[in-house]
Amino acid sequence: PDVSPTRTTTTKPRQRTKTKHSLTMTNSILSSYTTTMSPSPLPPLAMVTTPSDSTTTKPLSRYSQAIPFLGRPQHLTNEFAGDVGFDPLNFASSREKLLNNREAEVKHARLAMLAAAGWPLSEVFDRPLTQLLDKDLGLDLSPALDAADRVPSLLNGGMDGISPWWWGFCIGLTAAIDLRGVQNARYNDEDYVPGDYGFDPLGLYPKDEEGQERMQLAEIKHGRLSMIAVTGFAVQEYVSKVGVVDETPMFFQPFHF
Repeated sequence: PDVSPTRTTTTKPRQRTKTKHSLTMTNSILSSYTTTMSPSPLPPLAMVTTPSDSTTTKPLSRYSQAIPFLGRPQHLTNEFAGDVGFDPLNFASSREKLLNNREAEVKHARLAMLAAAGWPLSEVFDRPLTQLLDKDLGLDLSPALDAADRVPSLLNGGMDGISPWWWGFCIGLTAAIDLRGVQNARYNDEDYVPGDYGFDPLGLYPKDEEGQERMQLAEIKHGRLSMIAVTGFAVQEYVSKVGVVDETPMFFQPFHF
């Protein structure tokens, strides 16, 4: 009998060798899976915005805000209060012209606000004040209004009856203000705001930037409306031959018409 020890054989598992072909197939499968599961790319015109702490400025529109079917003028970039892209005659064709026209607009706006208030007030109080001064001071003054209670103007006439001293004072004051504006526009830095003379004796101008923008917008809106109003006063009195106060007493004398 065979008494030799039994030989036990263990079979080792066969190792799979990675071939170049199998690696290529694996990479292809993974690439296909990744492409299928990943979200589709954004379209070319899509814009992705990420929130940031800094304040971003609103992009300028290609079209005018005031006249949407016209293009926005090149130099009107919402830099100043009241800028709605309205310049159909292209007055602001350059940066220099824009600053000069803005300076002139602010000056005329402020003068028009004074005139829009002073025009009807003079028609209301001119005769009573003249009579009061003549009675109390013994003067012999004549009202500046004409027979139809119209104030002196280029269209109404009567400006020759105003004292030359008053005209000299008005011309001197306006010339000084105009020269100051020219100096500010030419020699100040780029941060200069047209019409800013630093005149605020009552401290009404806000300290914060938002309040300043609101005040500038209110001023230019009221000024533009006043320029239209004063022009309307002059044309109305010239055509109707009646003072604006007498023609519309419900606005200026609500308790006496």
